[in-house]
Amino acid sequence: MCTVCGCGEPDQPAHDPSHPHEHGHAHDHGHSHSHDHAHPHDHHHAGAGHHHYGQGPAGVTLAGFSQDRIVRIERDVLGKNDGYARKNRAWFEQHGILALNLVSGPGSGKTTLLERTLTDLRGDLALAVIEGDQQTTNDAERIRATGVKALQINTGKGCHLDAHQVGHALDELAPADHSLLFIENVGNLVCPALFDLGEAGKVVMLSVTEGEDKPIKYPDMFHRAALIVLNKIDLLPYVKFDVERCLDYVRQVNREAPILRVSATTGEGMEHWYGWIKEQRRALLETRAAQLESALSALRAQL
Repeated sequence: MCTVCGCGEPDQPAHDPSHPHEHGHAHDHGHSHSHDHAHPHDHHHAGAGHHHYGQGPAGVTLAGFSQDRIVRIERDVLGKNDGYARKNRAWFEQHGILALNLVSGPGSGKTTLLERTLTDLRGDLALAVIEGDQQTTNDAERIRATGVKALQINTGKGCHLDAHQVGHALDELAPADHSLLFIENVGNLVCPALFDLGEAGKVVMLSVTEGEDKPIKYPDMFHRAALIVLNKIDLLPYVKFDVERCLDYVRQVNREAPILRVSATTGEGMEHWYGWIKEQRRALLETRAAQLESALSALRAQL
């Protein structure tokens, strides 16, 4: 989990927990003490058939880190990220840009969905893409082949994009005013849920080639979704996937987000995706127009 090791902090290398040092920490079995740590603290209970490392205050357990320390590091890292995210969001609002953060596990079809979306919408809207992956520029090259500007961010060992990286990408990409910006995050249903990039909303994708229980296995991500897209529905006749059970799992963690069923390959359902995008953009521009009218009225009152 990135926020506890510090890899989400800009310009900071990932913390290496293998080195020994002094610290104090509490154990779940009723006592606390201090000692050197360079070894794991696995607490297994024979016969239960279930080890759960996410029930402490931090929601996660790491060898050599106390719960208090994990919470403190996470608060520091996310606090810095949130500051950058606020700057990004203000910049997006000032320029009337709708920024959507696309998140999913690997292989759900995000890039394929983007390729089709950009091809279908490029005649109607100004478009740009920020691509996130640990290595390679493959996805950015696929996006550029559609004729749309794209900038690749490689995160190295990092498992997510953060707001600081996106801010630097905006400096070079320079998306047009009133445009639509897609941010394709690193394929990962865990850490990207924690990092606000300044986007208008997170679009969470899953596909019918994955397990239908993804929403309850990764609830933080689905809980934060503004929209959930179920992709590859053209493969339903050939795979074992219970759509209704999947949708029920989604509603257990997020009762508000719309759910769209699409096939980015055949185009089925894509009109609903485009309609949702255009509605979000219309709402953003109406808000921006109201802000400008208010500012103009205030200026005229000074005449």
